[in-house]
Amino acid sequence: MRDRMYANDPAGTGRATRTRSFPTWLVAASAAGALSAVAGCGGSSDDPLVAQAALVEQGKQTFRFDTFGDEARWTDTLRMHEVISAAVDPVTALSVGLKVDADALPRTVIDGIQNGSVDLTSPATTVALLKLDAVVGLEGTVETVGGVDRLVSVGVTCALCHSTVDDSFAPGIGKRLDGWANRDLDPGAIIALSPAIDAQTKTILNAWGKGKYDPRFNVDGISNPVVIPPAYGLEGIHSVTFTGDGNEPAYWNRYVAVVQMGGQGSFSDPRLNLSVTNGTQDLVSGKLPALQAYQLSLAAPPAPAGSFDAAAAARGKLVFDGAGQCASCHSGTLFTDANSTLHPPADSMAEPESPSYASRSATGLYRTAPLKGLWQHAPYFHNGSAATLDDVVRIYDTRRSLGLSEQQLSDLAHYLRSL
Repeated sequence: MRDRMYANDPAGTGRATRTRSFPTWLVAASAAGALSAVAGCGGSSDDPLVAQAALVEQGKQTFRFDTFGDEARWTDTLRMHEVISAAVDPVTALSVGLKVDADALPRTVIDGIQNGSVDLTSPATTVALLKLDAVVGLEGTVETVGGVDRLVSVGVTCALCHSTVDDSFAPGIGKRLDGWANRDLDPGAIIALSPAIDAQTKTILNAWGKGKYDPRFNVDGISNPVVIPPAYGLEGIHSVTFTGDGNEPAYWNRYVAVVQMGGQGSFSDPRLNLSVTNGTQDLVSGKLPALQAYQLSLAAPPAPAGSFDAAAAARGKLVFDGAGQCASCHSGTLFTDANSTLHPPADSMAEPESPSYASRSATGLYRTAPLKGLWQHAPYFHNGSAATLDDVVRIYDTRRSLGLSEQQLSDLAHYLRSL
């Protein structure tokens, strides 16, 4: 079992709220492995590589499994544990983009899914999967009473939106891919299942669609969802959000953990005229350094073999650097000028939109998106208005009057797929 502790009612709800303790056994194992490697090269037990390895491993556990005490929102307020117990079977869960970690499944469950003895149309099976910690991004507390498992609380983690699986066992079931944008996930439809949500809000949430979420809706009441971004390839990039609100991932991690997930802690930004405190204990701040370290360790995935034409991509790079004018903003090895420049909404290929997403942010501006791993997270632009990379290059060509030929457009799209 993973190490856990139970904080004594940090939200003042009269009910214990689960959070995760420092995963000592797993971090110790990781550190021991790093220590052995360093010692073999003449290092010492206090080598910074060991400490960094331990920090990254701690962040991995936080990313995957820590709710920051957000059960106070998802259980006490939204009553999602009731919804799951009554109506969310695995088939339904997979249909709204939830994923199952195959590595968390014991052999008996794997065999049961394969031979049909595990009922994938029963909510009780979903509860059983939560008990196994197998549903990516959901953490459930399950009690067994009279031989029957009962889901008594549920919370969400970073992995809900920013992880997927490789489908190696079945569609939606496989090995975790941390940092990958889950563009199959329908957060709006999931939240709309709550009995605490009014009919008008349910209609708005259900209109968001798969792969989209509005991280400002519960703050300003405006609905204008953006695509779920990846959490990989962020090393060296300071402005990690679409609008560059913070200068490191920890800023956005705090915002999401407190304001969106409902974690126990505080977030404040006078630029947004926003100050939020949940509960009486801070279950967020102490975990941000490790969480950021893990996110920064996640490299963008290379393009799959055969997913682009290499010769066309080579020609496309010439277009990217030259006639396409792409490198003027998507510059350097990070393919972005975000560390030095934010751009007005008029520079965005997704604007004008009403309401402007940038206008609801702390900066009122947009960053230039980094491009590594671009092949993985269609659709494109912050609002998903370009379905494919072919659409992306055509929109740029039209909006900027580049006059690229059909061959150049095709080659440029192949280059973008190769990154």
